[in-house]
Amino acid sequence: MPKPVVLLGALDTKGHEFEFVRDLIRARGLETVVVDFGVLGDPPFTPDITSDEVARAGGSSLAALRAGQDKAQAMQVMTAGLIEVVKRLQADGKLGGVLGMAGSGGTSLATAAMRPLPVGVPKLMVSTVAGGDVSAYVGTTDLTMMPSVVDVAGINSISRRIYANAAGAIAGMVSQELPEARETRPLITASMFGNTTACVNHARELLEARGFEVLVFHATGTGGKTMEALIASGYISACLDITTTELADQVCGGVFSAGPERMLAAARAGLPTILVPGCVDMCNFWGVETVPAKYQGRNLYKWNPNVTLMRTNVAENIAIGRMIAHAANEARGPVTILLPLKGVSQLDSPGNPYWDPEADQACYQAIKDNLRPGIPVIELDANINDPIFAERAATLLLDMVEPALQPA
Repeated sequence: MPKPVVLLGALDTKGHEFEFVRDLIRARGLETVVVDFGVLGDPPFTPDITSDEVARAGGSSLAALRAGQDKAQAMQVMTAGLIEVVKRLQADGKLGGVLGMAGSGGTSLATAAMRPLPVGVPKLMVSTVAGGDVSAYVGTTDLTMMPSVVDVAGINSISRRIYANAAGAIAGMVSQELPEARETRPLITASMFGNTTACVNHARELLEARGFEVLVFHATGTGGKTMEALIASGYISACLDITTTELADQVCGGVFSAGPERMLAAARAGLPTILVPGCVDMCNFWGVETVPAKYQGRNLYKWNPNVTLMRTNVAENIAIGRMIAHAANEARGPVTILLPLKGVSQLDSPGNPYWDPEADQACYQAIKDNLRPGIPVIELDANINDPIFAERAATLLLDMVEPALQPA
């Protein structure tokens, strides 16, 4: 029997909608646990976990929140309480999946409780904001956002169908059995961009031929953050960080930054790691009209109608090199830095628009100048996408990770 579907909602304003969805899920033979986080009024039916229980888990009480009439404080308390309630349900084996339905405020609250759940636990949020930028709600998780089309306010000819779809979706996710894997292989993360695809694909093939499973992440800010989060979760055996381009966006203010913590998860986890300044020749912006005025005179390249690249200069490469050295210095496990002397991307190669050996060397020298003793730095007279570079990266990583996986 599957574990229950947990329903998260403000029942004081959306109680009938949740009752409708709850009954549909139960009709499919699944148990439900309804959690109320509404503050202002009483629900039309009795939930399994009341708003007062949620408020107390957040360090207050429903009576105190109502008396205080402070919406910001109520949101803070109920968010903390809902996170704790959902965490307990999951720990007690009473959560097979979770469904929320709300406007913007309720979406913020419900998704805050969903995000800490492990990867693979079904998480579905029906929301009025699901059609826009949902990165703040989803973060680096596998949370599914479903547009409500109309507001989550009443059961009408449109919302009735949406709610039914949501009930069917979460019921299907919770009921779906996962076929047994034929084998369990150690996991390696790898970072990739369009400009390093040839390198990463070749290295991936070599690693998979040796019995590893390679998870490739697109280095678009969200991809890097997701990779870091997965590494921190303890699932990963090694890291092939070929494409550290998100550092360029962090330094230059581009749209694909993964934040200042990029590269540090593998270092702190002690994972065998290869670090490469891949695609640090480019910072990313959206359409050319979005490039800041201060960069309009720089070497810009229209990668596609929606993405404009900017060639990083010497000063920016020095800053990037220092960040790579810092991450390597933090490593608690084996780490090697691999440098491609004929360019860090497809565009940064002889005869191509971003070929700039001076800028590349500025990055490389900054790495060497700021690196603690004992960390290998290997230079290859090749472009990052040359087969010899991918082969060397894969071989170096295998030399580090395979001995660690041998039984004692």
